[in-house]
Amino acid sequence: MAEAIQQILQIEGLVRATIALFVIVDPLGNVPIFMGLTRDMDEAGRQRAFRDAALSGLALLLFFALSGELVLWLFSISLSSFKIAGGALLLIIAIKLLIHGEWRDGRGAQGSAIVPFGFPLLVGPGAITATMVNIRAYGVPVACISALIVFSAALAIYRFVGRIYRALGESGSAIVANVMAIFTAAIAVQFILDGVLASIPGL
Repeated sequence: MAEAIQQILQIEGLVRATIALFVIVDPLGNVPIFMGLTRDMDEAGRQRAFRDAALSGLALLLFFALSGELVLWLFSISLSSFKIAGGALLLIIAIKLLIHGEWRDGRGAQGSAIVPFGFPLLVGPGAITATMVNIRAYGVPVACISALIVFSAALAIYRFVGRIYRALGESGSAIVANVMAIFTAAIAVQFILDGVLASIPGL
């Protein structure tokens, strides 16, 4: 009986961890941004770009899941400082997306798909923090399995990214991209505020 209850609790923990991480990673909401980053690619190139971005993001997430707290300790970085730095980076990205309607840098489409799409849009401070929280709440196996499930779902979704984008249309995609950029900016500000408040004793 006790073993059955334990298994149920583990399944419940996995479901909770997976849902929380999926909401933060938000592969559907990032479709317009990804299409903007890969606008000069054909479908095969776009699929390769997303696969590279997703795998690099997943590798980074699993790395932090297994050794994140150790890394922060080695560099004497608090989680609140990490939130502030990550929030600032996300805010810059959101502002660029709102002003230009796309991410512009010197890396080309393939590099841009990995940065900022793989990191920090798919895997950023939110996903890393959520994974570290999941480890404390449910254990390393559950946290790692939830990450694998979320990114497997993302890979499945992005196999049809062209169809999703066409269904939204150019105007619809632009609207969704701008709305997501605003939400990204709001999340970035919240990360910065949370980090600042956590750094101030007595608050």
